[in-house]
Amino acid sequence: MTEHRIYKMSVAKVYPHYVAKAEKKGRTKEEVDEIIRWLAGYSQEELEVQLEKETDFETFFAEAPQLNPARKLIKGVVCGVRVEDIEEPLMQEIRYLDKLIDELAKGKAMDKILRK
Repeated sequence: MTEHRIYKMSVAKVYPHYVAKAEKKGRTKEEVDEIIRWLAGYSQEELEVQLEKETDFETFFAEAPQLNPARKLIKGVVCGVRVEDIEEPLMQEIRYLDKLIDELAKGKAMDKILRK
């Protein structure tokens, strides 16, 4: 597996950018949190602890309580790459999160974002 810089980057450093992107389009921090909880299976309290500890992406996804099986339904392009075609598992998880935040910022309904 290639060691990408983002793997060791703190989720807490990127999180404010996710929230800002959502809020700029009239969405909320709570919706960002809901997406992260849906994807990785953290409770709100567990998510806040991960952010406080400044957990890196590699550890964040490795320690995720329950990666949502429906995440495999996420399709589309992030940073010019189809998320469903990414071969490195960790990079794919990170790009799934990016794609969901993009969908939120584009005004997609939460039930569609969360593949319900």
